[in-house]
Amino acid sequence: MKTIICIPTYNERENIIRMIDAIAEYVPEAHVLVIDDGSPDGTAALVRERMQTDARVHLLERAGKLGLGTAYCEGFAYCLAQGFDIVMQMDADFSHDPKDLPRFLASIADHDLVIGSRYVSGVNVINWPMGRLLLSYFANMYTRVITGMPVADATGGFKCFRADVLRKIDLSNIRSNGYAFQIEMNYRVWRTKARVIEIPIVFVDRVAGVSKMSKNIVYEAAFLVWKLKLGTIFSFGKR
Repeated sequence: MKTIICIPTYNERENIIRMIDAIAEYVPEAHVLVIDDGSPDGTAALVRERMQTDARVHLLERAGKLGLGTAYCEGFAYCLAQGFDIVMQMDADFSHDPKDLPRFLASIADHDLVIGSRYVSGVNVINWPMGRLLLSYFANMYTRVITGMPVADATGGFKCFRADVLRKIDLSNIRSNGYAFQIEMNYRVWRTKARVIEIPIVFVDRVAGVSKMSKNIVYEAAFLVWKLKLGTIFSFGKR
């Protein structure tokens, strides 16, 4: 099946070419789509240069820092329009290990969504301060309780979708970003009665660059779970 990996970037010059090379090493048949939010450090220029010699590399350039959720939605729409069968997403900063990519592709053969989970088999996070780890862990517990979605790690960003299940989601109706976007996509896929599985990963805090985490991202996710739950109760937001 034709596979593409979506990677949103903002100031990832230190990482992006190394990540593209690592993907080529572990899944040489996969394409890579970089969705760059106008990085002032020249991330997009490096990707354009690589595109001259590598037909597997694609680039969407956006006008500015417009948010993770909209970046992924634009990226997914591009992948569907180009006829890819499997659409993956991961970060550029090596917190998601490219060595895990073959495991995702093996699992998607029998599922519609594969989630790389930090919490499905214990707590597998390296280099996070305790405060952030506890915030993430309890945010996922909170999400499970409120939404009823049986997912241990609803906020993670290392995932693999079948294109068919993405076509069931109205991407133009998704406005969330950050953690909230990950929760919303998982919830909407789950509500289609898709086959969802979590596979364990080890998450290592970014190797280079600056984290995009903020308080607004946390607040958005906290309110979103209630929006999803109430939307379901009143028959809104099913897809």
